[in-house]
Formats: sequence, C-alpha cells, structure tokens
Amino acid sequence: MSFYDVPDGVEIRGRYDNQFAQILTRDALEFVAGLQREFRDQVRYAMECRCESKKWYNSGGLPGFDPATKFVREGNWKCASVPPAVADRSVEITGPVERKMIINALNCGAKVFMADFEDALSPSWENLMRGQVNLRDAVNKTITFHDQARNRVYKLNDTIAKLFVRPRGWHLPEAHIIIDGQPAIGCLVDFGLYFYHNHVSYRSAHGAGFGPFFYLPKMEHSREARIWNNVFERAERTAGINRGSIRATVLIETLPAVFQMDEILYELRDHSVGLNCGRWDYIFSYIKTFQAHPDRLLPDRVQVGMAQHFMRCYSDLLIRTCHRRGVHAMGGMAAQIPIRDDPAANDAALELVRKDKLREVRAGHDGTWAAHPGLIQPILEVFTSNMAGKANQIQTATREDADAITEEDLVQMPRGTRSMEGLRLNTRVGIQYLAAWLTGTGSVPLYNLMEDAATAEISRVQNWQWIKYGAVLNGDGIKIRVTPELFAKVVEEEMERIKREVGMEKFIRGLYREASKIFAKQCTVPELDDFLTLDAYNLIVVHHPKTSSRL
Repeated sequence: MSFYDVPDGVEIRGRYDNQFAQILTRDALEFVAGLQREFRDQVRYAMECRCESKKWYNSGGLPGFDPATKFVREGNWKCASVPPAVADRSVEITGPVERKMIINALNCGAKVFMADFEDALSPSWENLMRGQVNLRDAVNKTITFHDQARNRVYKLNDTIAKLFVRPRGWHLPEAHIIIDGQPAIGCLVDFGLYFYHNHVSYRSAHGAGFGPFFYLPKMEHSREARIWNNVFERAERTAGINRGSIRATVLIETLPAVFQMDEILYELRDHSVGLNCGRWDYIFSYIKTFQAHPDRLLPDRVQVGMAQHFMRCYSDLLIRTCHRRGVHAMGGMAAQIPIRDDPAANDAALELVRKDKLREVRAGHDGTWAAHPGLIQPILEVFTSNMAGKANQIQTATREDADAITEEDLVQMPRGTRSMEGLRLNTRVGIQYLAAWLTGTGSVPLYNLMEDAATAEISRVQNWQWIKYGAVLNGDGIKIRVTPELFAKVVEEEMERIKREVGMEKFIRGLYREASKIFAKQCTVPELDDFLTLDAYNLIVVHHPKTSSRL
C-alpha cells in the first residue's frame, strides 16, 4: 500500500493517488501547514467577529460605514499599479477546476478565466486534488483531455486567457487534511498547494513577472482582507519573490462588505487588482443579514436584479471606490447558457445579456463575467465598442456622483411581488442543485441558466424567510400564506415534477430524495444556518484509513 509522505503534525485522510502525491509533497504540505499555524488564530477571531455582527443584526441593528475607519475612506491613497498582463479584463469566464472546462475556458477568447475551487465546485477530495493537478498542467501548458465519447482531444491554443484561481472562503474546512489535530482551513489548502507548485511557471510564462492571480470570496470585513494580505506576504517571502507579485480581486458578495470596500482595498493595496460585483451571493447575504427583520421580506428572486435601487447603488459605489483607488471594477455574472433547440428563445436570452452588459459598461465597469463560452464574443463586442479603444475605464469613469450614496440607499428594500411560482422555483432549483452537488458536480445547468451554490443559497434562505414569517404569496390571483405544511406539499409536488423532467432512471440514480430532505430541513429550521454547503459538507467527506506516513 502507498502512502503520502507528510511532515510532522500533518495527516492525510483522503484516498491515495499517484497524481495526487505529486501535489501533496512533503515540502508543499510543510508550506500549507506553516500557513495554517501562523494564521489559524486570526481566522478563528475573524469568524468570531462574524458571529458578533450577526447578533447585532439579529437584534435589530443595520450594517453601515465604520466611523473608526473614516480616515481610510477619505484618504487620497492608491493601490499598486495594475500589472500590464491583466490591464484588459473586459470579459472573464468562470467555472470549476475540471480538466475539459479549463481547456475550453482558456481557449474561448475571454481575457481571464477564473478557475473555481469555491461555489462552482463540489469540494470532494477527488475534485479538489484533480483540480490542483489540472491547474498545474494548465500553467505548464501541457494540459490535454481526451473526450472518448466524441473521440476528440482537447488542448490549449497558442493564445489563452489569463488564469485567476478562486480558493474557498475562510469559513470552509478541509476535512481530508489534518494539521495538529484539526481540519485544515480550506482556502489555505487551495491557495497554498496552487501557489507552491505554480508561482515560478506562472510568473515567467503568463504574468510577465507578476502573479499568480486570485479571486477572494465571501469576505465580510477588512480584517479578513488583512489576513489574506499577510498570507500573500508570507508566500512571497518564502518563494523569494517581490512583495506585490501576488494580485487578487475581492468579490463584494456580502452586504456587510459593501460598507468596507475602501478598507478592504486599503488592506490589500499592494496586492489588489480590484473588486467584483458578486451579485447572486450579495442577494443571499441581504436576506441572511436581515434574517431577524420580518419587515424585509424579499420579492421573488427573479425580480431582484440590477434595476433595484439597492443593487444599482452597490454597483455604482463599487465602481467609484475602485477607480478612485486605481484598480478594476468588475461587473456581475451572466449565467445564461445557449438554448440550442429554440433559436427564438436563444436570441431573446442573448439580447437580455447584451442589455445587462451595456448597462455595466456605461456605468463604468471595466469588465464582466460570463458562465458559458457562447457568451464571450457578444459580451466582448459590447465592451470593446463602448470603451473608446482603452483596456479599461479606471482613469475615465470616475463616478464622483456615487459619493452621494448613503447607508440607507445600500439597504433599501427591493420592490416586487411574492408568488407561489417563486416558492416552487426556489424549491425545484435548490433540490436539483443540491442533488448534483452531493454527487460531485458544483456547476449545474438548470432551466437555461448555469447555477452554482449562490443560486441554491438564495433559494434556501428566501424559502426560510417566507416560511419563518408567514409571507403572503399571490397564487393564481388568490392570496396564500406560507406555512410549513404548504411548503411540505410544494416539496412533494416539485419532486414529482423533477422526476418527470429528468426521467425515472436519472431520478433513481441521483440523490434527489436525499437532497430533498436536506433542503427541506434547511428551509424549516428555527435558526437559519449560515451556509447550505457547510451543513452538507460532511456528506461528501470520505476518509481513507492510514494514507499518510512520516518517513
């Protein structure tokens, strides 16, 4: 039997694989363990602070700008200059760290590919470690994939997108790697293994002396950005590379973080390349932040778009903040996927994407996200035709008008209606996404949209909110109050619909019943769980006996 060679204090409980062993080397694990040991207390404190903030919001408090850091918001400082290799980020594609996906995304014509260890990936041991192998091969430009069903070999083009990597959030553990008796911090595993194996090749072959580049998710406060900055500095010192080589874009995808954008950039000012509007998670966070506020029941999630006042203000303030500090302001996700069997519906969907992206570029965004390669060229045309031949709008779209945005603007209740169809759609999407996630897939096409964990989270917390406070829905012209009994009936009926849509064979083979139980429980618990995936994570952890040894 083969074993991973591990340093003192480290234990691997995931399956042994020869390819994984090339990633989980003694030196790489020593690097990860060093990060864990230096920063675990800081991370624990940051998570405790989140809990304290939650208590404040649940007692009726509202998020707002911190008076203690007013000097940061009003100061004239700038972030470090944007590296030339990533000056143009007009369209970025995102997706999981799967081999075929990586090749297609790097080849699709996008300026950047964000390879995801977070919301688009089910964090099984196999997915995480194969993802590290795949990224190493991509950085080395040796990655290939043989699609046996199509008898086609995929490989990289001569010109490819710049690779950014998104590790998991601070709150997620890695239960297959134990350091000093405790599960490793998931994001430090993702970052540490990728950085250790790839920083030399990336900087020389892709970053023109800079890099690697990252996206950082789920932050709520600048203290969490400070930890990342310290992680980057330690990694740079260990590697013997210049301070400021590593660069990262922070997703502003929690409501508390919108009041901390200047402070987050300030903490990362030597390592920042901007902020991004993570708008689906932002809606999830709005509901979660106000979970104890029955006067803030949201309308159907399909109505909570960028036309809503609080969403538009969030986007405008992000642009103003980033450009004032000299970095990119990235727009939100276009989740549409091609509708191949209905040209008219496909054209209508593309037109919606064009309008959304035209709004973004005219507002001042420097680039945007897409979930499918088929959207890259239409979006690229919108941005390039509206940026006056420039790589970005950092110097030209100052958006000084956004200085007038207030705390009240950023938390204004969205307007709209609540319906039975909204409850049904939430339930159907949430169950189907969770069923896929439990079987190893984190990016799921549903109803002509590419869904990830963010959409499932919105579905879950909105159902919870409506059930908790007995929201009144419009059901075919009749007013209906949401109760646990009504929800149970909806779950039963939507399971029958799912069975019809996916077919009996797939329904039996999939984990739809298990997903239904988990989702229904999450929607009806007295106290809202912080994350759906955190609760379900233990169901995908598979420990193997004794796969590591100290030689």
